[in-house]
Amino acid sequence: MDTGSMLGVAAVALGMVLTPGPNMIYLVSRSITQGRRAGLFSLSGVAVGFLIYLAAATLGLTAVFTLVPEVYVGVKLAGAGYLLWLAWKALKPGGMSVFTPQELPPDSPRRLFLMGLLTNLLNPKIAVMYVSLIPQFVDLSAGHVLLQSFTLGSVQIAVALTGNTAIVLSAATLSAFFARRPLWLRIQRYLMGTVLGALALRLATDTTHPAMAKATP
Repeated sequence: MDTGSMLGVAAVALGMVLTPGPNMIYLVSRSITQGRRAGLFSLSGVAVGFLIYLAAATLGLTAVFTLVPEVYVGVKLAGAGYLLWLAWKALKPGGMSVFTPQELPPDSPRRLFLMGLLTNLLNPKIAVMYVSLIPQFVDLSAGHVLLQSFTLGSVQIAVALTGNTAIVLSAATLSAFFARRPLWLRIQRYLMGTVLGALALRLATDTTHPAMAKATP
């Protein structure tokens, strides 16, 4: 495979990890309120969610969106609307930062896994990444589209899990750091809201279509 494609997917995946969204909010909140072990159990569910998305997108989900473009547009706009809602929650007066501790009742490892899985499966950022972004790095002329897709997806999963593990392990430290520095917490909140809003607008106005579907026999 082209190294540039793998690096491109790695960059996209890193950007997604560093952009606050449902996964980060849940993992940080769970790690702060119930500890790193609970955060890692939740992350294991997130990891399985990535695998489900990868399998679905690689084995033909993008073909559905190509055959019925209205469904693709609907999913994309719904994701953009959700990101705008998250942006508003961060930017509105009295909004909360992702590193502001949120009380969550203790859960069992099984429930932590299932909640992490559900959070990831319902995360519009991840859906858009697999349906629209990663397929753009598939080189149709190189053949072995299925293998390329799984390889690129594996790169994304490796980067995402590495980044999210670092977030889980450092969540309490970062929360304490921001708690002692309210100005930094406010800056982080405004930055998070701005990034989410910009991502939502870009998603809503994007006119590209999944390239992977072009390779479907």
